[in-house]
Amino acid sequence: MMKQLFQKQIKNLVVLGGGSAGLIVAITLKKKLPHLAVRVVRSPEIGIIGVGEGTTVEFGEHFFQYLGFNPKQFYAEAQPIWKLGIRFLWGQRQSFNYTFSRDYDQHFPELKRNPGFYYSTESPAMGICSACMDAEKVFPRMPNGAPDLSMPHGYHVENIKLVSWLEKTAIAVGVDVTEGRMTEAERDGMEIKSLLLESGERVEADLFVDASGFRSELLSRVLEEPFVSFDESLFCDRAVIGGWPRRENEPIKTYTTAETMNAGWCWQIDHEKWINRGYVYSSKFISDEDAQAELLEKNPAISNQPRIVKFRSGHTERSWIGNVVGVGNANGFVEPLEATALHIICVQSRRLAQTLLESDYQPTPTMVQVFNELNDRSWDDIRDFLAIHYKYNTLLDTPFWRHCREHTDVGGAGRIVEFFEENGPTSMTMGYYTDESSQFGINGYLAMLVGQNVAHQKPYEISEQEKKLWSRHQQTLKGHAAKAYTAEQALEIVRSPRWKWGA
Repeated sequence: MMKQLFQKQIKNLVVLGGGSAGLIVAITLKKKLPHLAVRVVRSPEIGIIGVGEGTTVEFGEHFFQYLGFNPKQFYAEAQPIWKLGIRFLWGQRQSFNYTFSRDYDQHFPELKRNPGFYYSTESPAMGICSACMDAEKVFPRMPNGAPDLSMPHGYHVENIKLVSWLEKTAIAVGVDVTEGRMTEAERDGMEIKSLLLESGERVEADLFVDASGFRSELLSRVLEEPFVSFDESLFCDRAVIGGWPRRENEPIKTYTTAETMNAGWCWQIDHEKWINRGYVYSSKFISDEDAQAELLEKNPAISNQPRIVKFRSGHTERSWIGNVVGVGNANGFVEPLEATALHIICVQSRRLAQTLLESDYQPTPTMVQVFNELNDRSWDDIRDFLAIHYKYNTLLDTPFWRHCREHTDVGGAGRIVEFFEENGPTSMTMGYYTDESSQFGINGYLAMLVGQNVAHQKPYEISEQEKKLWSRHQQTLKGHAAKAYTAEQALEIVRSPRWKWGA
């Protein structure tokens, strides 16, 4: 008879770490499993990185659909700015938009081919989200005059404000949030028996969640789980971060900018009163001092002292070992090019909640094995997708970018690129080549391959009639975008006492 992993039902759980990862998993578990005792132990020494963060649509879907929270408190306390996608200053086309809409996975009956065949630098808007990005707008006007918040969007949010909202939300749903620095962990084989805190308290639990960030206190330091590096696909390992207060003449951009730099790339994340810039680079191709100098030269408005953050891309071999589950940076990290950090935390939190529910709080070894394999797939999915960003960016001819083009291992994305190179931007059977669990899917890959102008063997000569139809479609999108709300106008509307969330 197969041995049961947990000899009794899990009744109490301790989360080590009170940053965004620890609080999101605690909120998720307490909200979905209200009878589970959930405690967060956070160390004031670990602190908050404090950068501007971008999210995918997953964040809103997780909190406002899966968990059922009203967005009102989130908007009031976290003060997010909407994000329609990413503006890439990248590749042969110099720039293109990547949105959260299914722009490349749609069908126009009057056109013979997939929309990707009609994309050009002169006609770049594939959908209303892209058109709004080009017009520096956010949401179209609905017939009743309200902004159409149903458009797929993520958020820009300051990490400090996000963590503050998460902490209040955690306490409100019944999570016990306490201060405490772990000095030692008592273990029995590959299980943690208790955490010893500096105060002398001994903390026991049936299940421990390691959300201690890059320190990975339980998963890596105590249990010594090996690390799987992505250094053959992703070469960046540091970021220098700065920013400046928004000036009166600076409109709020409703997208993240990803700008090609000499030895990596630079993000711009817009908040209501602050603009955050960060240069992600490879320390093998540029020094910290030169990276900072390049950032400041291209962004003279930076008013604070830039700071360096070191990281490595990859993940622990397993995310769940014995009675320890790693979430967020404690389990893995992939550089922020597609803003997947909060996305994967939400996915891991939901996956853990479902595992506990479906196992009746008593997970079996095979349940844990599937959990680990699904998490591995999520990390590999991100690695593969980011790899094609580097492999096919031909904008600059610097040592770093030459190295990326020559040596980037695109992993599982290789078969997708091969299909594209043979067949062009068709979505007809590309679904076979993209995992259904992929957060990027057909639309994401086509957006990046078409946007970077990757060559294929199926050029299509567009008829004059189709040119007219596509031009008419472009003008319609531009017309809607011209009438759409700016971020400033939309913020004023949703902050009005007359605005009803969910109405």
